[in-house]
Amino acid sequence: MLHYTKHICREDAQWVTFIHGAGGSSSIWFKQIRAFQKHFNVLLVDLRGHGKSKKPIYEKLKQYSFDVIGDEVIDVLDHLNIKKTHFVGISLGTIITRELSERYPKRVSSMIMGGAVMKLNFRGQLLMRVGSALKSVLPPTSLQILLTDHYA
Repeated sequence: MLHYTKHICREDAQWVTFIHGAGGSSSIWFKQIRAFQKHFNVLLVDLRGHGKSKKPIYEKLKQYSFDVIGDEVIDVLDHLNIKKTHFVGISLGTIITRELSERYPKRVSSMIMGGAVMKLNFRGQLLMRVGSALKSVLPPTSLQILLTDHYA
């Protein structure tokens, strides 16, 4: 299962789930946590191969699609018994959020999509796979520069 961190406001509070971009991790949301946890339960997810969800490189190349990544996020929600959540995504996180809203509309309360990427062209998909394969050997900032410049 993906690594996650939760911040509980109240048991009956609505959930907000934050999904980071390629080459990043859930740690990018540290400034938002303080404000959001005053009113919401907050869930931070490290996507596969990012942050504390890192696996050996051969596992990163196996079945790395947006559907699979989305299902891994749903697995975390199911594990925590979160039926519905607001999503906040940045860059790659917007693709995952949009994908989840299409396949699991009843799980999505709302979406905030920063640096929204609606789809990847062939070149973007290729760069995404190369970035995924290299993220264990290159610093995250170099991957962000490589991937961000070619997303749309």
